[in-house]
Formats: sequence, structure tokens, C-alpha cells
Amino acid sequence: MARSGVQFEDVQRAVDALLQRGETPSVQKVREVLGTGSFTTISDHLREWRQQREQNRATPHPQAIPEALQSLMGELWHKAEEAASEGLAHYRQEADRRVEAAQETSAESQRLAEHAGQREAALADHLGQVQASLDERSQRLAKAEAERDSLQSRLAAFEQQCQRLEGQLQQLQQQRDQQAEAHRQALEAQAERHREALQQEEQRHEAAEARLMGLLDASRQERQASDKQHAERLTQLEARLEARDQQLQSLRADLAEQERRQREANWQRQQAQDGLDDERQRSDALASRLASREQALEESRQRIAELEARLAQATLPPFTY
Repeated sequence: MARSGVQFEDVQRAVDALLQRGETPSVQKVREVLGTGSFTTISDHLREWRQQREQNRATPHPQAIPEALQSLMGELWHKAEEAASEGLAHYRQEADRRVEAAQETSAESQRLAEHAGQREAALADHLGQVQASLDERSQRLAKAEAERDSLQSRLAAFEQQCQRLEGQLQQLQQQRDQQAEAHRQALEAQAERHREALQQEEQRHEAAEARLMGLLDASRQERQASDKQHAERLTQLEARLEARDQQLQSLRADLAEQERRQREANWQRQQAQDGLDDERQRSDALASRLASREQALEESRQRIAELEARLAQATLPPFTY
């Protein structure tokens, strides 16, 4: 099929121009007149032009042409056809050779294009896979960074909480030590006062007994004369002894009250110790939850372990008396 570049009308005008110049139409001359077109297309159009001309020959002309002129024209036309056929065969062979070469070049180009398309498709698939992998890694990296930021925030909050708990623990230890020291000093002072009071009372009692013995000795000597006076004095001494016994009982009650207060203080100290143990258990629970995190939190776990060790070392045994 003829290409759309060169039309039949273009070839017909070129043939008319050649005939007006007295030249025999051929594929090469028609192409020279047109300046473009393939040999195959021009040859097809030129063949169609000859067929139409043969058909027109069978059509009677309105005016008769002399036989001599017709004979000359037929002879010229025959020679022109022979020359055109020879040239057409030569150009057809050349055109066929060039077409074959062009076809081979086109096939090679098609093969290279197919290979290039296959490589391009493979590269596109590989690029898509690489892009998908990059996207997935970017998402994983963003997720890891977000998780790392969250863990760092939680770690900072936990460190602040640990510092606050450590400060509270130190304050509680200081308060407990101060309270224990003040209580010990108060008990020692109170015991010292009790010892002094008992010693004084014993001394007074011994003095009273000494005076009583003297009075008894004097009363034996003066019994008959001073029975009534001795009885009164004896009654007074018994009253004084009873008063001293009551004072001793009061001192013993005060001592019992001090012991009760001491037991209450021990109970309060035990409650404070239980509170510290509960705080340490909460710290242990928090440390166990954080222990399931990544290896990046190993330093935090070590710090928690150190804090627990410090808490264990700082925990004092119950104060005993």
C-alpha cells in the first residue's frame, strides 16, 4: 500500500511536467521532480498512471490523428516504455535492496527497542521495589524514632520520679533519724530523772528508817512514859510511808506510760518502714515494666538497680530498746 506522504495526484503532475519537457517518466525522474517520496510509493502511483493511460487509449478521441503521427507516437511510446521498464527494473532492484536493508535495520531497531523496553520494565520494577523498600524503611525508621522519643520522654519522667523519690527517701531517713535520736534522748533523760528520783526516794526512805529505828530505840527506853506519843508518831510514819508508796506507784505508772509510748513509737516506725517497703515494691514493679523494653534502656535499668540497692542499704532495722 502506498504511503500517505506522496499522493497519486502529485505523481501525475510530475509525469505531466516531464512529458511537457519531452522526457520519459521514470521513478527516479518523478522523485527528482517531487523532491521527496519513496521509490515504492512513486512506483505504485506510476504503475496506476500507466494503467489509466492504457484505459484512455481504448477511448476514441474526438478528433482523428493521422496514422503516420499515431505510428510515430506509438513507436516513441514503445521506446519510452522499454527505457522506463529498464530503469524501473534497475531502481526496483535498488529499492528492494534498500527496503531489505531498511527492514533489517528496522528489525534490529525493534529488537533493540524490545530489549530496551524489557530492561526499562525490569528497571522500573526494581525501582518500584526499591522505592517500596525505602518507603517501608522510612516508615519503620519514623516509627522507631517516634518510639525512641516516647521512651526517652518516659525515661526522663521516670528519672525525675526516681530523683523525687530519692529526695523523699532521704528526707524520710533524716526525719526518722532525727525522731529516733530525739526519742532516745528523751527516754534517756526521763530514765535518768526516774533513777535520780528513785535514788532520792531511797535515800529519804533510808533516812526515815534510820530515824524510825532511833525513835524505836528511844521509845523502848521511854515506852511506858510515851506510849501515846509513840503511837501518834508511828501513825504519822505509816502515813508518810503510805504516801511514799503511792508516790512509788505513781512513778511506776509513769514508767509504764513511757513504755507504752515507746511501743507506739515503735509501731509508727514500723508503719513508716512498711510505707518505704511499699514504695520500693512500686519501684520494683515499675522497673519490671521497663525491663521489657529495648537494650537502649539498659543504662536506665542499671540506674534503677543501683537505686534499689541504695534503698536496700538505706533501710534501717526497727529501733529496739
